[in-house]
Amino acid sequence: MQQLIQQQRDFFNTNTTKSIAFRKQQLQKLYDVIKSNEQLLYDAIFKDFKKSEFETFTTELALIYSDIKEAKKKVGKWSKIKRKRTNLVNLPAKSYVIPEPLGVALVIGAWNYPYQLSFAPAIAAITAGCTIVLKPSEIPSNTSAAMAQIINNNFDANYFKVVEGGITETTALLKEKFDKIFFTGSTTVGRIVYQAAAKHLTPVTLELGGKSPAFITKTANLKMAAKRLIWAKFLNAGQTCIAPDYLLVHESIKEEFLKLLVLESEKSHFSTNNNNYVQIINTKNTERLISLIDKSKIYYGGNYDLEKRIIEPTILTDISFDDIIMQEEIFGPILPIITYTNIQETIIKVKSMPKPLSCYVFTKENTSKHKIFNEISFGGGCVNDALMHISNSHFGFGGVGDSGIGSYHGEEGFKAFTHYKSILDKSNLFEANLKYYPYSDKKLSLIKRMMGL
Repeated sequence: MQQLIQQQRDFFNTNTTKSIAFRKQQLQKLYDVIKSNEQLLYDAIFKDFKKSEFETFTTELALIYSDIKEAKKKVGKWSKIKRKRTNLVNLPAKSYVIPEPLGVALVIGAWNYPYQLSFAPAIAAITAGCTIVLKPSEIPSNTSAAMAQIINNNFDANYFKVVEGGITETTALLKEKFDKIFFTGSTTVGRIVYQAAAKHLTPVTLELGGKSPAFITKTANLKMAAKRLIWAKFLNAGQTCIAPDYLLVHESIKEEFLKLLVLESEKSHFSTNNNNYVQIINTKNTERLISLIDKSKIYYGGNYDLEKRIIEPTILTDISFDDIIMQEEIFGPILPIITYTNIQETIIKVKSMPKPLSCYVFTKENTSKHKIFNEISFGGGCVNDALMHISNSHFGFGGVGDSGIGSYHGEEGFKAFTHYKSILDKSNLFEANLKYYPYSDKKLSLIKRMMGL
């Protein structure tokens, strides 16, 4: 690990990665490598999840290709020196900011969308001009091996290297000094990464999770809400960090909405045989999810096959905030329904919990929407939809509090791996004597006036 990181640092110090042409070349190379190995990637993820080519492309590869294309197009603009206004006391002078890559970056990917959550931050690091050590999650072992194969066979290890392994390898990496660490995963492991980074004062981006609520008010378009929420919740069998974790449904529409949720679930025909459903990642997580299902509160579904690691889409009703399923992020195909009558009391309860990564509001009126968004702190979200905000690279994606630190995607990803040097470029034409000795009341008065004080 030490040798690899030193070699990457030596290569970074040659300034090769700072060239815009070099960055574009590497982005195109990554695009070509992934494109030419699509079938390998499809086969690997099917072995791990039984995830179809359709869903692998739409939820992973399409986003990666889109990120690369945008980065190639805009890296020149993002990397330009940016002029800033010069304040009165520093005239005559020019002020500007120089974007520079942070250096050697460690990217630790997550298992639930193994390609997208590994390559997206790596793309941002390439675009910024960093070198990259990528540590994919070892849990989906086939996708980890596939990523190691296509990257390590096509990129110089001094620039971009995939390191496989588990806790031992990750721990060894975290002992070393990096210039940037980007981690996607659980809040528990995020704290460990943060502590390790603190020893070297390494800046971090932490993309974590949390219990993301979805409010369904009595004015919502219930049919559309059911359609969009069922898709968002059961995509990837609920193993999505921004999936709606639980629904807060107004009491007056509960029965009608429950029926619509079931109808939409039935219409979707979720099954690995239909290529629109996946396995739970491993037996341990399958057992954990099964333990969260209160059989007395099952409204729909509830069946499972532990050996095949399949839990059918399950809806639970008559849930309270005290139930066991509300004590941790679900990260699976179980949808608890909590009803409310007083939205202010419900907001207060949500605010008492750790800050979620996402929040969704389904409504036709503005009062509830503004109230929820103004009072609840969360990473990002949608009105009358769920999940889709992650597809818009024009704003950053990230959490707050327990759900994360920092953001990425598009230019925000570039910024995550970049330091901005502020430069005051002073003229030699003349120098006012105001700041120099001897001091006087007149000088002090002039300085105050110039500073608007």
